[in-house]
Amino acid sequence: MTAALEKLAEQVEARFKDALVRVVSTADELTYEVAADKLLEVARALRDEKAFKFEQLMDVCGVDYLGHGQDEWRTESATKTGFSRGVRRSLPQAAAQIERRYAVVYHLLSVSRNERLRLRVFCLGQEPPMVASVTGIWASAAWFEREAFDLYGILFDGNPDLRRLLTDYGFVGHPFRKDFPLSGNVEVRYDPEKKRVVYQPVSIAPRVLVPRVIRHDPRFDEAFKEVSKDA
Repeated sequence: MTAALEKLAEQVEARFKDALVRVVSTADELTYEVAADKLLEVARALRDEKAFKFEQLMDVCGVDYLGHGQDEWRTESATKTGFSRGVRRSLPQAAAQIERRYAVVYHLLSVSRNERLRLRVFCLGQEPPMVASVTGIWASAAWFEREAFDLYGILFDGNPDLRRLLTDYGFVGHPFRKDFPLSGNVEVRYDPEKKRVVYQPVSIAPRVLVPRVIRHDPRFDEAFKEVSKDA
């Protein structure tokens, strides 16, 4: 991590103390977890105080931690050809009630200081999950929060226009939830032959994506020889 990021981390942690908990950071960006009841206070300070000046909210996204940490792929017992790595598993209904299932992530940018910061807050309650809206701090949050509401069912208390943004008006459910059913529901599309909008069964087939690693392919032997010869 760069010296500039370390300095920013020291400033953030000195200012907010127990209000923020540092999360493992990636891509040279700081990430902190904030309690839901402290979100607005912390967000406003990050925007207004001279030491931070995060004037711009770049993005707001939802996260569903259902099944988080469970392996999707077999690596210890996989074949040498890379096949049969997929682990078929189903998410039990009881797992949907896990604590700290839904979270909202805020990506902040300080234009004047050329610095970035990420905040994560876990939602209050499970059904429906809820968190305070930050539209009063960053107006750009309005549409971002609508997207998270549409796809994850997260309610943003205080958003002045919390409506679906991407799915149609009659859509039932929230398609980015990890336990969203891929069959039994309907989707809407425009039928060019009937020249009208039609409803039809969801066409997404449940499947396990198996990574196929090709260890050796004789089709490329000659090409490898040519490359080796030129080297």
